[in-house]
Amino acid sequence: MLSYALRRIAGFVPTLLVVITASFFVMRLAPGGPFDQEQALPPAVRANLERLYGLDEPLTLQYAHYLRALVHGDFGPSLRQRDFTVGDLIAQGLPLSATLGIAALLLALLVGIPAGIVAALRRDRPADYCLNAFAALALALPSFVTGPLLALVFGLYLRWLPVGGWQPGAPRYLALPALTLALPVAANVARLTRASLLEVLGAPYVRSARARGLGAARVLWGHALRPALTPVVSYLGPAVAFVVTGSLVIETVFGLPGSGRYLVQGAIDRDYPLVMGMIVVYGALTLSLNLVADLLHGWLDPGVRNE
Repeated sequence: MLSYALRRIAGFVPTLLVVITASFFVMRLAPGGPFDQEQALPPAVRANLERLYGLDEPLTLQYAHYLRALVHGDFGPSLRQRDFTVGDLIAQGLPLSATLGIAALLLALLVGIPAGIVAALRRDRPADYCLNAFAALALALPSFVTGPLLALVFGLYLRWLPVGGWQPGAPRYLALPALTLALPVAANVARLTRASLLEVLGAPYVRSARARGLGAARVLWGHALRPALTPVVSYLGPAVAFVVTGSLVIETVFGLPGSGRYLVQGAIDRDYPLVMGMIVVYGALTLSLNLVADLLHGWLDPGVRNE
């Protein structure tokens, strides 16, 4: 297990470096710039601004300077929000975005795994049909449709939850955004759990356990569930990527002051340091959670870590 973990950890930094490098050069080589406005700046003013932020240097030298600063934890200044550094902006919005993502993942697992188990144990019964219908609906509707529908029902009609905005220390404002973000993930988790558990329950060693007189609960918890969860753990990597990207839309729909708004606004304004800072943070978080998923996969399936 240790060698498997070290192999996975060894690929973390090179992968993140590839993401940083590709993002840096794509951003800089795309048409337009941070100082492009409807009314063009005088050439002297534009030249002074580019010199101030080092944008007049060769692109490779800018890249080297950026990596050197990044190693020391310096994301640089924002080119548009000049009263703040990129680190300040990330620190303002990331806690809320991280809380939303973690809440959505936990909710998806807490709903999806039990639902998949129930559907597998009650195959071709009403519970199974209801799960399939729920999963199909949750996967078919995009979040920018599901979010307003949930806000309409639970916020405007029933008046149980706020429809948008944020108040520090009031988790009820995260209920609808987390539910909206969790629904597609929960649907996939439930379907994976159901299909995998049905396959495992038909395996020879499970049939042998039943033949020895073991009860249904002991067979499920002691022999079937752990191998059945292997596909679910493998799916956590793509699920994390979905939650990270989906949170950008959810924060906009529900008016949450998370870090996603900075990424979107930075891309519109061509604020290079801000966009790069958000990409580095989101990339590091995604790779870290994928690493955790890989380690869990190796723990559940010894064959994977012995490859």
